Amino acid sequence: MIPVGEEVGVPPSLEWRFSQVFGERAAGEEVQEVDIISAIEFDKTGEHLATGDRGGRVVLFERADGRDRTCRKELERLDHPITKHPEFRYKTEFQSHEPEFDYLKSLEIEEKINKVQWCEMANGTLFLLSTNDKTIKYWKVQEKKVKKICEMNLESAPVRNGYVAGTAGALNPKICAANGGSPQRHHNYPDFVFPPGGIPSLHLPVVVSHEKNVVPRCRRVYAHAHDYHINSISNNSDGETFISADDLRINLWNLEISDQSFNIVDVKPANMEDLTEVITSAEFHPTHCNTLAYSSSKGTIRLIDLRQSALCDTHAKLFEEQEAPGSRSFFTDIIASISDIKFAKDGRYILSRDYMTLKLWDLNMETGPISTFQVHEYLRPKLCDLYDNDSMFDKFECCLSGDGLRVATGSYSNLFHVFGCAAGSHEAMTLEASKNPTRRQVQTPSRPSRSFGNSTRGRRRGLESDANGGAFDFTTKLLHLAWHPTANSIACAAANSLYMYHADDPSKQASPPHVLEPDTTT
Repeated sequence: MIPVGEEVGVPPSLEWRFSQVFGERAAGEEVQEVDIISAIEFDKTGEHLATGDRGGRVVLFERADGRDRTCRKELERLDHPITKHPEFRYKTEFQSHEPEFDYLKSLEIEEKINKVQWCEMANGTLFLLSTNDKTIKYWKVQEKKVKKICEMNLESAPVRNGYVAGTAGALNPKICAANGGSPQRHHNYPDFVFPPGGIPSLHLPVVVSHEKNVVPRCRRVYAHAHDYHINSISNNSDGETFISADDLRINLWNLEISDQSFNIVDVKPANMEDLTEVITSAEFHPTHCNTLAYSSSKGTIRLIDLRQSALCDTHAKLFEEQEAPGSRSFFTDIIASISDIKFAKDGRYILSRDYMTLKLWDLNMETGPISTFQVHEYLRPKLCDLYDNDSMFDKFECCLSGDGLRVATGSYSNLFHVFGCAAGSHEAMTLEASKNPTRRQVQTPSRPSRSFGNSTRGRRRGLESDANGGAFDFTTKLLHLAWHPTANSIACAAANSLYMYHADDPSKQASPPHVLEPDTTT
């Protein structure tokens, strides 16, 4: 929950540290295009992490720490909370999508994974959705025990005509049967003689569990429903439906029905020449199954209510920031395009990312964001160059912490930024995706850009320059990152490498800070 209201206490700034890396490149190693990570997502419990890459693969990781302390008595004996940060290990990977070719439209469909979404786990089995530009797949990942037959038969013995012989004593014809009788011979195997008291070394086959094998299986394929590239998928809180969004339409699916979907949003004009904006991102409300939000290339966010009509032509709320007089330029519409939106965990706030800024919106206030965080303000003099090399169209993602006190997003030179969004917080940190994240800086807030009659609203803070004063590398960009749902841990992708960072929770090391209640006024 993001504290917005009267300033009572400010959470202390976090000190971020490197935790883990998967797929780190060696010095001078060339990165293959198919290995570049294109999607990251934690599940709701934080026990699993999924990544997708441009080669159509989905890689799953599972949490490796904290699994030993599952005994309740042991937890009761602990007189201090467990502060160990999350650590993950490789679980499995599978090929989700293959390159295809649409012969009707003469269009090549890449295998690149655009998004991955975790579904509700059932009976220890994992479920998730993955999508490329056209096709969504529903995966079931289950651990199956590999069983092996042990204690097959007698001790090491020769095989004769398919018959496993016994021990040397068992093959000795001189061995007599009990009570002094003649040896008992089997009518099929005349050389076989039962020793007195039977054969003690004969065992019945025993089936034992040898090891666990992770088996992914595609349960559903949702295809042929989008004419344009899919940019978002989002699960509903009802656990039964999800949405998929492309540039002009949003479709509603049932997880168990793959051959039918409902078009709930359609912004395609009758004449394509009249097209002025496209859908860039969409997400369901975390708790209200009838509410979802989608962003546009015009910098607006629309909140729609599925209860109003089958086709949501009209929105319930429109979040849009008014332009300052005289600030419009050729690049205004391009840099205003929202590349990603995320709901806060409690559903009260929406975080949006455009090219220049991060913006935090309150669902009860449509006139403007309650906070604006400057990310690329230092690039404003270079907009012409960024337009020429297409960097201006890079789609950076954003994320919020589970407690709603901080937000994060990526930048160039494999940097990512963390901002504190609690009332009165001036926290702003820049880190580089590497084993030694030494490029860090603390910025001071600049002057407020708006005034809403509340000192906590309309805050504007920013990063004014490179931490080391050097030029940024626009060929290396950190587009994808995700925040652990319950811990101060961030997973981010730098090319083909997955970096994990953590910060100790100050509330568990010292007296907890005051928790601020949200502002309930509209």
